[in-house]
Amino acid sequence: MLVAAPLDETFAFFSDASNLQRLAPPWLRFSIRTALPIVMRAGTELEYRIRLYGLPIRWVTRIDLWEPTVRFVDSQLAGPLLFWRHQHRFESVGDGTRVIDDVEYVPHAAWMTRRFVQRDVERIFQYRHEALRQIFGANNSSFD
Repeated sequence: MLVAAPLDETFAFFSDASNLQRLAPPWLRFSIRTALPIVMRAGTELEYRIRLYGLPIRWVTRIDLWEPTVRFVDSQLAGPLLFWRHQHRFESVGDGTRVIDDVEYVPHAAWMTRRFVQRDVERIFQYRHEALRQIFGANNSSFD
């Protein structure tokens, strides 16, 4: 999606781990367990607590790649999925910033749960895009 904020401002928002809660839908009951403030860089580990279908779940991710104003990648160390990798990319576009989320994941018992997990991931990112629109304003609300 394209947000109406310059690249530096947009990346600074994503660099502040406390903003993650602003991008998570209320039904996830997302909370950061790692002490704030968190210095984001390659190797940083973050612990969260979420609720899925009423069940509390511990989720731990690690920042694998940190390229300020360009991209960063986080992967799951422990959590609700067998595999999770999320690349956040940022591109300057005029006075705004294109925010691109590339997500790879493998659910447990994928043969049975893939549809439900895919639906939930799509709902999470739809909420995230709406939250970014409210925070920054947006010129394009596309969801891939």
